[in-house]
Amino acid sequence: MCVTCGCGSGETRIEGQALDRDHSHEHPHVHADGTVHSHSHDHVHEAHGESHHHDHGPVAAHQHDHTHADGTTHSHAHAHQGDHAHEHDGSGGSNHAYRPAAANAHSHTHGHAPAHSHAPGMTQARMLKIEQDILAKNDAYAARNRALLAERGVFALNLVSSPGSGKTTLLVRTIGALNGQMPMAVIEGDQQTALDADRIRATGAPAIQVNTGKGCHLDAHMVGHALESLAAAEDGLLFIENVGNLVCPAAFDLGEAHKVAVLSVTEGEDKPLKYPDMFQAATLMILNKVDLLPHLSFDADKAEAYAKRVNPSIRVLRLSATSGEGMDAWLDFLRAGLAAARAKRQETVDSLKRRIAELERQLAAKA
Repeated sequence: MCVTCGCGSGETRIEGQALDRDHSHEHPHVHADGTVHSHSHDHVHEAHGESHHHDHGPVAAHQHDHTHADGTTHSHAHAHQGDHAHEHDGSGGSNHAYRPAAANAHSHTHGHAPAHSHAPGMTQARMLKIEQDILAKNDAYAARNRALLAERGVFALNLVSSPGSGKTTLLVRTIGALNGQMPMAVIEGDQQTALDADRIRATGAPAIQVNTGKGCHLDAHMVGHALESLAAAEDGLLFIENVGNLVCPAAFDLGEAHKVAVLSVTEGEDKPLKYPDMFQAATLMILNKVDLLPHLSFDADKAEAYAKRVNPSIRVLRLSATSGEGMDAWLDFLRAGLAAARAKRQETVDSLKRRIAELERQLAAKA
């Protein structure tokens, strides 16, 4: 998981704007003894360097471990009250300085070197605690996204795959086929560039580009911010095209209805066995570029069997986003999913109406 490689901290941008600029949210701290606490604080991000301040309230003392780029580790104890400031220079260097900022404050300065996240000497128990905390925070954001999408009657899919599987081509073809039948919007995830979002916008569908920098996946927090900007239409489809990666995206719920794993026939048919977590997490596997099968030695039946070996309930669709072969089954899947999302939303609305009518009846009886 990404906590072990320290990928992408502070580098995420949505439509070119740094994520989390000037807002408040919960921030977890993991101490040397493995304990975790969290607190709300305001963030002000300045370019790649990140400054943030948070109020700790009463005086507290704890250990802080710091690991430098050369792998060395040291720790120190300090008490703090009121302001607690961290500064990150983002340069990838190994400098660290502990210096009191004021009578009731302390600050740290450290570079974003990979060793900052996976420290020699860090116990498995501490690593597990950190991973659990990260995923718990992500799940909370995902639950908020899912509730928002349900309120709007949106059917959301998280498309995951290796780079080059044809996800964007599939979306372009899909939007063209369903144009005018239902609202559609796309959140594009890539480390750099807005090329894929530009391709989507060229179809007439709205799209938001999320660039993760060194990050290897989208998370629910990023998607929540993208939804604020995208304002996905009610009773429509939302496609989230994740960063090309078959590892980390498997662990991160974004609030979607389903993960859809896209496997190209230009890859190996043993991908489901090599990356089982992703195919276990997916509801549907799309075997893409089947128009190329006559020219390859790829065994489609074997690929499907491997996928079902790791996830017996996974559904498999074979199609070509380029030629259009097999697209009807995919479009039917989307229509059915959207119909179910709309029906669930209407059921919720009807239930609220019944509840309101009952409360009005009770009030009338008391009058």
